[in-house]
Amino acid sequence: MKEKKIKKNDERCALQEILDVIGGKWSMSIIYALFQGKKRFSELERMIPKINTRMLVKELKNMEANGIVTRDVFATVPPTVEYNLTPKGKKLENSINELYKWGLEYVN
Repeated sequence: MKEKKIKKNDERCALQEILDVIGGKWSMSIIYALFQGKKRFSELERMIPKINTRMLVKELKNMEANGIVTRDVFATVPPTVEYNLTPKGKKLENSINELYKWGLEYVN
């Protein structure tokens, strides 16, 4: 019986780790926007209604630290910054699309 509890706790910890990476309020919206290809910061801001600059920066930094997005800075004036999904981030496409379909069917 103890083995089952440990296993369930291990699974719950793994799920919590996943949510720490992609469970931010805006994370899935950002990832979804990046499925179309690389985007500049301002493009992402326009594509995601109601997100503020501070939250976009925070979510992008978290996803970059977790290997979901890359950040490319170009030496222009002003500096140009582009974000793109890594191969790890691109693997989320099917899962996020399925969640989207589920939401259309069951939410609201």
